[in-house]
Amino acid sequence: MSVRTLPLLFLNLGGEMLYILDQRLRAQNIPGDKARKDEWTEVDRKRVLNDIISTMFNRKFMEELFKPQELYSKKALRTVYDRLAHASIMRLNQASMDKLYDLMTMAFKYQVLLCPRPKDVLLVTFNHLDAIKGFIQDSPTILHQVDETFQQLTEIYGGLSAGEFQLIRQTLLIFFQDLHIRVSIFLKDKVQNSNGRFVLPVSGPLPWGTKVPGLVRTFNNKGEEVRKVEFKHGGSYVAAPKEGSFELYGDRVLKLGTNMYSVNRPVETHMSGASENLAAQTQESIAPNPLAKEELNLLARLIGGMEIKKPSGPEPGFRLNLFTTDEEEEQAALTRPEELFYEVINIQATQDQQTNEELARIMGEFEILDQPRRSASKGDDLLAMMDEL
Repeated sequence: MSVRTLPLLFLNLGGEMLYILDQRLRAQNIPGDKARKDEWTEVDRKRVLNDIISTMFNRKFMEELFKPQELYSKKALRTVYDRLAHASIMRLNQASMDKLYDLMTMAFKYQVLLCPRPKDVLLVTFNHLDAIKGFIQDSPTILHQVDETFQQLTEIYGGLSAGEFQLIRQTLLIFFQDLHIRVSIFLKDKVQNSNGRFVLPVSGPLPWGTKVPGLVRTFNNKGEEVRKVEFKHGGSYVAAPKEGSFELYGDRVLKLGTNMYSVNRPVETHMSGASENLAAQTQESIAPNPLAKEELNLLARLIGGMEIKKPSGPEPGFRLNLFTTDEEEEQAALTRPEELFYEVINIQATQDQQTNEELARIMGEFEILDQPRRSASKGDDLLAMMDEL
């Protein structure tokens, strides 16, 4: 397992989240002079994206993110995106948040699977950052935050070997291996089967630096070529025209990681039968994992670096629906498998006063006006505190 995987996972999933939110906000956009108080306008869309991106690329947050560390569990990482999605005036209910996270994870899983070379996962990340910068062209301060993150990526990952990138890719695939959620875009494009598994192509551009298959060459012990044998590979391969640019501005060549929602079309998600069975079989134990306390402490530090903007005024914020209608959203909430609901693990966190003060600060930052805060005693466990954020 690579300890350099978390930043790539977070940034790419965050990029996919922004693609989806932008598409849904545009779909529900109402001209400003005709909009009611509870309807979205173009100004609201830009404000939401600016707030989320500013929070996502906060300097303190990035410092914590780029520290070498193991990947968080799926539930812990989901908590980060839940907080991030609510870093503005926008509010999502549980069913829409589930759909958002499903779309994010399946899109990035598909991109990792199709990367021609392990190193190309960095080009996928740069494609996401390029698109994010397009959302904030009118906000130079936030643009500078994104550029700083780009420089960090270049410094940390630019000198890694092919073997280290292969370990990162393997770590990502292990994280995604049990997720088989059907997505309508992938099903319509015939790149996903009905069981939620992706169809990998046997044709197309080859990884940079490789030759079109079809020839076996044999060399002797002096390095001299002694024989050539041709074979039929059964595909339709083409050599890569050039390598994608790893500079701040340049042609990435690779299209993976670009915005697939730029053409407006509805997107549905469905859990496959295999995933439902797996969820039932892997239901987490009530007994706490010995590593859970440390993971949640790291998560608390990570989320503590976020600067959450609270809605101003008496309005609790605008609600965004990721489903076509409210009825579909309500139905999705009713049919959600019980195994996907969060469980509270009791982990005592009373030993360190400084830790408790930090958690109190984090809880204060994440207070949402439309949800009354419950009183929390000093001895509340860490995960219960996270649930109240």
